[in-house]
Amino acid sequence: MERRQAMMALYAFCREVDDVVDEVSDEQVARAKLNWWRTELANAFSGQPQHPVTKALVPAIKTFALPMSEFEEILDGMEMDLNMVRYATYQDLLLYCHRVAGVVGQLSARIFGFKDESTLAYAHELGIAFQLTNIIRDVGEDVRRGRIYLPVEDLQSFQVPASELTRYQESDRFTALMLFEVERARASYKKALSLLPAVDRKTQRPGLMMAAIYHATLEEIVLDGAGKVLNQRLSIPGGRKLWLAFKTWCFGLTL
Repeated sequence: MERRQAMMALYAFCREVDDVVDEVSDEQVARAKLNWWRTELANAFSGQPQHPVTKALVPAIKTFALPMSEFEEILDGMEMDLNMVRYATYQDLLLYCHRVAGVVGQLSARIFGFKDESTLAYAHELGIAFQLTNIIRDVGEDVRRGRIYLPVEDLQSFQVPASELTRYQESDRFTALMLFEVERARASYKKALSLLPAVDRKTQRPGLMMAAIYHATLEEIVLDGAGKVLNQRLSIPGGRKLWLAFKTWCFGLTL
């Protein structure tokens, strides 16, 4: 129960700060809200939170020794969405993925519990894989918000001009690009699993259950036609999510 409450508080924090950049149309207001969250985060670590979410975080911070620096990186990642709408290279994008997803994976692993420090590297890489999957799945939705997360170098390599994305124009070139991005995400999932020590596989089962669902989403995108992500957002039905989670809980995850 303690771990569940901690995860709910972490998720709520991530949801709150993500909504700042996704739902606040005025950039200056969004920046002011993120700055407020930075102050409120400091309040939480000093034991004087004001917001219900940070009040819920305090027990988790104390019980699981959650580092303030990792929460600060999440806020840095959210601020990147206000500063950048394009990423020149994959390495540039990786910094964003690290901040908005990699450190969330690490925080989650701390809450789930671990004995081997290598588990934090696994959790970080799994977070990257999740974010790469989100970027692939949400290409069209992100374009509508004025953001293109696909690296410029990748668009150029596959001869897909940004203007085609903003017109939601599918093509064989775009499909090839998305299949390339899928392979990159697949490699990240495999790397993550290779980093998970056997001693922590049991405690990290909640993350592995999520991995099963996210990876299945990635594979469904391929089966449905990778180029279609520009005009539709694929999701896994609830019943299948439950089955994937149950199967992973009982038998582990293999890719």
